[in-house]
Parts: sequence; structure tokens; C-alpha cells
Amino acid sequence: MESEEPGGAAALPWTDSGWPDARGIPAADSAAAVAALYQNHAVGLIRLAYLMLGDRAGAEDAVQDAFCGLYRHWDRLADQDRALAYVRSSVLNGCRSALRRRTTGRRLLTAYQPPTASAEAAVLGLEERQEVMRAVRRLPERQREALVLRFYLDLPEREIARLMGLRPSSVRSATARALKALGHALGEPS
Repeated sequence: MESEEPGGAAALPWTDSGWPDARGIPAADSAAAVAALYQNHAVGLIRLAYLMLGDRAGAEDAVQDAFCGLYRHWDRLADQDRALAYVRSSVLNGCRSALRRRTTGRRLLTAYQPPTASAEAAVLGLEERQEVMRAVRRLPERQREALVLRFYLDLPEREIARLMGLRPSSVRSATARALKALGHALGEPS
């Protein structure tokens, strides 16, 4: 339920991007704009970070840090309509930093999976997902990022290129190499 207070999120004008337009609005209302952006996009960003890190707590930390950074630097954003892209880039940078700090050999955490038809099918399905996630984690960082952004977030190549600081052709190349490496790692014929 939206706030009925004059300074609350309900009082902010909304843009086509789906979150309040806070340009020229006092700091308290800018906080409401960041809060609205968080409410609308935090879950998807946590999923993105989880795919990159394999750790829910680390994923939540990366997203929280990104939103804290957005809040601290709100007044310095050149184009506040691009705040979601700023936060998404910040989440990816946070994941990169966490992966650099992480030691090797950490076990993969898996989310709860609802029961399937049989115990054997559940075990096989879990093993297959774990095998795919291990293979994705073994990919080089650039290939893994391109694959996650393209197929999990379903972002267009131009947006992926902008987020990763690459040309669209480099994104296509990284994605193709990642798919080929995954197929090879999973033993699928080419």
C-alpha cells in the first residue's frame, strides 16, 4: 500500500521506467525514490548476484551495498532515469570484488527445490543443476557474466555491452564461447 503522506512515495511523479522521478526533489523524497527502486528491482538483482556468487548472503550484501551507494551518490547521478543501470553495474562490480576475495573450494549452496515425482528424479535433477552451476562457475569471468546477463536476465546485447564495458561483438563472442565451453564441460556433442 502506498503512503498517503504528502512527502511519501505516492507523491512522486512516475516515469516510464517504472520508478519515481526524483530530480529536483528534496533528499527525503530522493530516499523514497531509491526505496521505490529497491522495492521494484531488488529481488531480480539478488537473483543476478546469486547466480554470480552462488551465495545468498553474499548476493544480498552485494545488492544492499549497491543501493547504499546509489543513495549516497543520488545527487551526483548525471541521468537519474539510468539509476537501475547504475545499480545493476554496481551489483556486478560488487560480485566481481567478492569473487576476487573468495577462496577456492567453497561449496555451492543450492536453493530449496520443491519435491518432484520420485526421490531418484529429485536426486538426479539436483545433481544436474549442481553440475551445470559448477560448469558455469568454471567459466572465465567475462564469459560467465555475458551468459548470466544474456540468458538469465534476458538483456539485449547492447545493454550487456554497456554494463560490461565491451562492444556488442565482444559480447556475442563471449556468449558463444561460454555456450561452447558449457557444452564441452557437460559432455554434449558439438
